[in-house]
Amino acid sequence: MMRKKKHTGWWIVGIVVVILVAAGLSVGANGGFARNDEITVGTIGPDVQVWQHIANSKQAKSEGLKVKVKSFTDPVALNRATASGEIDVNAFQSWSYLQAYNKENKKAQLAAIGTTYLEPMGLYSDKYKSVKDIPDGATVAIANNPANTARGLLLLQSAGLIKLKPGFGATSGTNEIAANPKNLQFKEIDDTTGPRVLKSTDLVLIGNTIALTGHLNVLKDSIYHEKVDQSTKDNINVLATAKKNRDNKEYKKLVKLYHNKQIQQWIAKKYQGTKVNVDKPLNYLEN
Repeated sequence: MMRKKKHTGWWIVGIVVVILVAAGLSVGANGGFARNDEITVGTIGPDVQVWQHIANSKQAKSEGLKVKVKSFTDPVALNRATASGEIDVNAFQSWSYLQAYNKENKKAQLAAIGTTYLEPMGLYSDKYKSVKDIPDGATVAIANNPANTARGLLLLQSAGLIKLKPGFGATSGTNEIAANPKNLQFKEIDDTTGPRVLKSTDLVLIGNTIALTGHLNVLKDSIYHEKVDQSTKDNINVLATAKKNRDNKEYKKLVKLYHNKQIQQWIAKKYQGTKVNVDKPLNYLEN
């Protein structure tokens, strides 16, 4: 009889231990205690190499972070995978791109958890060496997503090729062009194909992440590009996660890790200074 009671006691202890372990894991997943599992970071193009380097770095180990990197080719698919929880954090988009995504996806919202870098968009051409050489009626290939469409148009205005209407915003399109003295023609493309259409189009607007995949250096190969500074806050790239996870402490450690001095030295050397480190609080973007 006593032996039976002893066995019953051990079963109870075992059940209690299982419940406590499960509870601990649940608390960790919600940002309380430290997580022991991997954080999956989804990214695109050259940033895959950046995050693979970060994942394997001694700095990640010293922070106690286990990072798994997953490569995507479709930015919308990556954002949706992040919103659904398939991806914990993504690293590829500008602040304006994130705003445009959230505007169009009310039921799958994302939130920025930190800034990463600013890299300039460039105007490229295989036919013309400078902006002054662009003829009337030239065709410009421009991204077919709202954030990069607006960014490209602002770049063309900065280059003196067009003039935009007052109130032009982060998701405005070609219908907001007030003056087009060279009668530029616009051809919408999937922005990931920019380098591939250079030979068949007069001009192509290409973001630097995509340009790098086509072995283009925006500082050397474009005929005009955004200034490499922090003056255009909407173009600063961010780390993003599902809105419900915006306060996750483990995810926020990735922001600090990205800005580590040794990590930044590696990025600067690898990408020839085209990814300008921007370590700013989120309210810098939001104000």
